[in-house]
Order: sequence, then structure tokens, then C-alpha cells
Amino acid sequence: MHAKRDMTCNYFVIAVWLIATGLAGLAQEPLRYGAKRSTEPIVVDGKLDDAAWRRAPWTTDFVDIEGDAKPRPRYRTRVKMLWDDQYFYIAAEMEEPHVWATLTEHDAVIFHDNDFEVFLNPSGDSLNYFEFEINALNTGWDLFLPKPYKMQGSADNSWEIPGLKTAVYVDGTLNDPSDTDRGWTVEIAFPWTAFASRAPVKRPEPGDRWRVNFSRVQWRVDVRDGKYVKVPGVKENNWVWTPQGLIDMHVPEKWGFVQFLND
Repeated sequence: MHAKRDMTCNYFVIAVWLIATGLAGLAQEPLRYGAKRSTEPIVVDGKLDDAAWRRAPWTTDFVDIEGDAKPRPRYRTRVKMLWDDQYFYIAAEMEEPHVWATLTEHDAVIFHDNDFEVFLNPSGDSLNYFEFEINALNTGWDLFLPKPYKMQGSADNSWEIPGLKTAVYVDGTLNDPSDTDRGWTVEIAFPWTAFASRAPVKRPEPGDRWRVNFSRVQWRVDVRDGKYVKVPGVKENNWVWTPQGLIDMHVPEKWGFVQFLND
């Protein structure tokens, strides 16, 4: 009896190990991006036509927040990054046949519109991280989290970004359902000094890296009386650069890595 029980126990241990290793194999490694140093001026106008941007590679296309288990996004999203002595630059390109936005008040809950979101964890320790959201009206929401919600963290909406530069360019017509748009692009310049009021963040040196992720919130809409309205009862899509494996952006240990290059 004892030998049979021991053998059964061994089979159980092996089965658990196989399941665990199989699940681990399904988990995607965080993505990586090398941010080039810009030696040319960047005009933050949302158009991404500066010479410096032409030197910067695109990220891979965004995927569903849960990863490959979910369908690919309906519309393409991708990002570029650059940096210099004053700013961390982020450019996003979002394919979108119907560009719309409603929120105009700073620090409104921007993801109630379609939006683009930036998550920055300079320390890489999943603590003291920053979030910025923007819609197609160039309305922003900036917030700071000393720790994730799962660790009983709470958002600090009083954090503001002095010197922040943002711009949106709509390739089409905003809030006009009568035509088909091509999309919208966002340009953001975060000053390195913006974070000092909440965490000791220094301007990076070549070779340094931050934990970073990006999200795009996308709602399904209908047209009623010449206006876009959300489809009732349909949840938003969450499309991201590096997948989280669950519907929660506030898991910094799953974000990607951005390394600051000297070229």
C-alpha cells in the first residue's frame, strides 16, 4: 500500500510540474525597445514628421491585453520613443475609421472615451509609477501610484506634469460620422523634471532602462442622430504593447523594458 501511495504521490508531483511548466511556457516575455537619443529638435504638433522620428523604429503592433488567447485588435496601434537631455518623447499612431472624443476637462476619467495611455515605472521595482491618458481632443489625465491597486495602492490625481507637451493630429475629421477617417496620432514630451515631486527620478544615462507599457482603450460605437454613441452593454477593448495576461494594466512586473541608447 505504501509503495502504491508513494507512486501515486510521485505521479501527482510530476503532473503538477508539467502543468506549471506548460503554463509558464504560455506566458509571454515582456517586450523590449531601444529608445534612440535625438540630436535634432522635435516639434510637438502630433504629426510625427520631424526628421528625428524617421530614425526611430516602431514597436511591434499592439495586441489584446490578455495576449494571444484573444483575437488580434481590429485596428493597428504602434509607438515610437526618443529621448534627449530635456524630454522623454513618445509618439503613437492609431488606425481608426471613426475618430471621436467628448471629454474636455483635465483629469477627467479619459478612458471613458477612446484613449491612449502611458505607464512609466522608472525604478523598475513595480512601485512609484506614473500614468498618463489622452484622448483625441488632447485632453489629459495624469496620476501617480505609490504601489499597485492589488497592494492596496490608491491613485494620486493631484500629481501634475509641469512642462508637459502634448499634441494630437487627426487624419480625418473629429466627431463627424459622415466620413471615414484614417486615424489619429499623439505626440508626448515628458520633462525629466516632471517626476521629482513624487519619486526621485533622474534623467537616464545611456544603457539605463525603465519598465514601460502602453494601452489603447477602444469602445464600439453606433451612429445616432449624426453622433457617435457607445453600444450599450458592450465592454471596451484594451490593446497594449506588451500583454498583461489579464485585464489589468496595474501589474508593472509584466510591463516591457525601454533601454535608453546613445545613438
